[in-house]
Amino acid sequence: MNRTSSLQTAQDARAHAAATPTHAPQHLIQLTMQLHRPGLTPRQLGRIGEDYAALWLRNRGWTIIDRNWRSRYGELDIIAIDRVGQLAFVEVKTRRSAHFGAPQDAVDAHKRMALRRAGLQWLQEHGRDVPHMGMRFDVLALSVLAGRRAPQIRHIPGAF
Repeated sequence: MNRTSSLQTAQDARAHAAATPTHAPQHLIQLTMQLHRPGLTPRQLGRIGEDYAALWLRNRGWTIIDRNWRSRYGELDIIAIDRVGQLAFVEVKTRRSAHFGAPQDAVDAHKRMALRRAGLQWLQEHGRDVPHMGMRFDVLALSVLAGRRAPQIRHIPGAF
């Protein structure tokens, strides 16, 4: 599928979200159960974490424009418009343990540079198609701790 054809304008996406009944609490419960499933590979954990993050943002009035957009610089996990119309490139980090530090600590200088370059490329290719007022890079950190029902979420708007 062509990436451009899958891209919707912010108005189209908002209209679709308003017209589509959401079962967000049910979906969040299902995703929470999946996050706690033993034996997940890091890739599976990351994918489920990104699904959880996208639904979490949508429940807060954000419009998801694109997900897992790839460029030669790397992948943008979530591209969204927040409630005030600002474009956000959201990097999602999911961890099951604090052994290696907080999830957001994994977004180091090298990763931030790659995300900036990928974000600029996305803007060059699609920025005119999506009405927005400014842009930023956010980090959404999910900590899936033992015994917790829902992951701890730390949203860092304008993280870099």
